[in-house]
Amino acid sequence: MFRHPFRFFILFLGLPPGSVSVLQATDSTVGVSLAAWLRQPRNERPPLEEQAFASAPLTERQAAVVNRLLWEDLVEADRKGREEEMEAKEIVLEDHVLRFASKRFGRKKPENGWSLYISMHGGGGTRPEVNDRQWRNQIGLYEPKEGIYVAPRAPTDKWNLWHRSHIDPLFDRLIENFVMLHEVDPNRVYFMGYSAGGDGVYQLAPRMADRLAAAAMMAGHPNDAKPDGLRNIGFTLHMGGEDGAYKRNEVAREWKVKLAELRKADPEGYAHAVEIHEGKGHWMDREDAAALPWMAKFTRNPHPRKVIWRQDDVTHSRFYWLSMAPEVAKKDQRIVASISDQTITIEEAASVAACRLLLTDALIDLDQPVRVIFQGRPVFQGKVPRTIKTLAQTLADRPDPTQRYWGAVAVELGK
Repeated sequence: MFRHPFRFFILFLGLPPGSVSVLQATDSTVGVSLAAWLRQPRNERPPLEEQAFASAPLTERQAAVVNRLLWEDLVEADRKGREEEMEAKEIVLEDHVLRFASKRFGRKKPENGWSLYISMHGGGGTRPEVNDRQWRNQIGLYEPKEGIYVAPRAPTDKWNLWHRSHIDPLFDRLIENFVMLHEVDPNRVYFMGYSAGGDGVYQLAPRMADRLAAAAMMAGHPNDAKPDGLRNIGFTLHMGGEDGAYKRNEVAREWKVKLAELRKADPEGYAHAVEIHEGKGHWMDREDAAALPWMAKFTRNPHPRKVIWRQDDVTHSRFYWLSMAPEVAKKDQRIVASISDQTITIEEAASVAACRLLLTDALIDLDQPVRVIFQGRPVFQGKVPRTIKTLAQTLADRPDPTQRYWGAVAVELGK
């Protein structure tokens, strides 16, 4: 019935037939070659990045179609294992297990998918049964108006339950599962937590901000966390005015000042709300539940035009459209970068010798030359092609259908 195998594959994925001609407009071999590669059994496919067609330049419309094709293929490849995790309600990475419970609120799914609230329990540094009680309490603690509310059980019983190095990949996997299998909108993901869970929000929100729309910290302590990475999300802090253990209340007031200063210096960033509940101790009598409707006002911008990335003691290799090799990432590295018209300006690169800029037409017109400036001098100038190779790499690195990139520039910044 179908003479053109790529047309069949497009229709199989629910894409309009016109997608075939879009992909073939620039290079008639790209569409057919990608279709042929995708139709092979997964265990027999040669590496995509080594295929000549994967480096062929694409138009913006072609790149959008390829993004859909590769996303659908990735979901299908991972479906069985992820469905088993969701059925068991636990995720295992290396030697850590993240169990979770979930509830769904709202009768009608929003057009772009459900919101996702990840709510971290308190406890820590105590017996497993005590932390289990804290987990069960967290499951029923909050009720968003709409969305899927998930309460994970911390994999360990250490004092720093939620900001150990295994948490970040476990939460990534949790978010991906709900996006892939449960129709969650990746641009409406929220972190929240109480007590030790609040400690986790202080730590995780700045270093995982590029996954989030907003975050809410309740009754926690930041330890050594810094707020730099919060620029592009909403961040709310709720603290009992009499919660003096570990000077939580004093530190919360200090963060109120810090966030206000950041907002004043950068009026387009650091949206925040700090509520000190006077007369309340560690338990705020549920007044902190006001954080949920406040967070719900925020939707993630997956491609902000200004990014401030500060590495924590748990380092990452990517933050929005900035990336670096994992082996060179180290604590307290800080990059400030922004985009205006066709120019990318790296305003600061503390202890960063090189980085990679991941680009999409949502950020910059890739049909036109791109210029990168660092310390007043150009470090790159030229066109950046859209390629299947780059798109596949960024999707594999982070399975997120809306925060994908199809062009990349590596820049050397010196010592």
